[in-house]
Amino acid sequence: MIHKFIFDGVRLVLDVNSGALHLVDRVVWNLLEEYPGLQREELVARYADVYSRQEVAGAIEEIEQLVHQGLLFAGDPLGGSWEPPGHRIVKALCLHLAHICNLKCSYCFAGQGSFGEPAGLMPLAVGQQAIDFLLTASGPRRHVEVDFFGGEPLLNFSILEHLVSYGREKASLLGKEIKYTVTTNAVQLNDRIGDYLDDNRISVILSLDGRREVHDRLRVFPGGRGSYEIVANNISRFLDSHPKVDYYLRGTFTRYNLDFASDVLHMVDLGFPRVSVEPVVAFEGEDYALREEDLPLVYAEYEHLTRELLARSRRGQQVDFYHFNIDMEEGACLPKRLSGCGAGYEYLAVTYKGDLYPCHQFVGRPEYRMGDVYKGIVRDDLRDLFRHAHVYSKEGCSACWARFYCSGGCHANAHAFNGSIHKPYQLACRLMRKRLECALYLQAWRTLEGGW
Repeated sequence: MIHKFIFDGVRLVLDVNSGALHLVDRVVWNLLEEYPGLQREELVARYADVYSRQEVAGAIEEIEQLVHQGLLFAGDPLGGSWEPPGHRIVKALCLHLAHICNLKCSYCFAGQGSFGEPAGLMPLAVGQQAIDFLLTASGPRRHVEVDFFGGEPLLNFSILEHLVSYGREKASLLGKEIKYTVTTNAVQLNDRIGDYLDDNRISVILSLDGRREVHDRLRVFPGGRGSYEIVANNISRFLDSHPKVDYYLRGTFTRYNLDFASDVLHMVDLGFPRVSVEPVVAFEGEDYALREEDLPLVYAEYEHLTRELLARSRRGQQVDFYHFNIDMEEGACLPKRLSGCGAGYEYLAVTYKGDLYPCHQFVGRPEYRMGDVYKGIVRDDLRDLFRHAHVYSKEGCSACWARFYCSGGCHANAHAFNGSIHKPYQLACRLMRKRLECALYLQAWRTLEGGW
């Protein structure tokens, strides 16, 4: 399978199964419409009025050489089917330190932090039991991860501190290491907390939607006041004081800011070059939800952002836009390309009460409660359901050129919109394919120009 597309006059061909990306001329581009269906002489005859015999013969030779090298029309590396690993190792936990939030963001999938449950903070005992569960359930695996999440996890910062210390002590005794991450709206991010996160090498995801008017429209305090000034100032102070901290600014764009490239560049111009801006996931009844008729504008905006990032790269300004980062190699990461995040079997979410769910977005959907940190996973049927949800089992994925990059999309969104984790949310699929074309275009220029 190949995927052909043109971006600003550049003709690119992706060989889906090998991951090889080719920049081709007009002759090869046109011949690939007929190849391999027509034989050499038939191709020469077909294009005799357009190109010289020598041009066509040279293009065919180029195509055949790439086919011989396994870089064009390569076979599926797994023959169109895959049996995921049979192990039951848990690699990462998302600890919900707080089912409460100090903001009231309109588009919040977590119901303003409570996930549809009574508000609460994770007690130390529950957090410690969760870490014990992870260290046991990870089996012989040495490196595991803990993501502190909410609601707003910094509302329970003292417990975060205790759990980091507890986890490192227990992990060390077992010859393991825990990598910690915290996702925060930055309202509580003061100097002491910032110093602690940096000193303890905790990665940070910071929520900022972009320009003041965009951020303040939906990311508000309970009384309706916008949070941009406090959040932007806290982020600036934190990152200026800790230039080596591992971070991403994570925003959301909605129907209100289809010109979201301006928000990405706003954050970059504030001095934050590591940015992730996601399309909102919401049902059409919401006024901020993306709609089918918005897609041409969204596509154009991704293209605009691509051109701007390319121009900045050529001027020496490196911008790390998360959704344009792709790995062109398969190798050992192929299983991850097939199954994605590992939700439901390698990655689990833990509520403040200690209940286990496939991921943070399934919390509050009682039919997906998998167990708790005391008894472990008691729903092996759910674990197997998620283990077998991959690009060869999801509806339409095996025929999609983007399958090895999107891994079948988000299980939670598929369930929310289509009632099944095996039926992807199509609007998200279309946006993913567009982002991938932009990312591949940037990758082509990066290769041609010797890296940036």
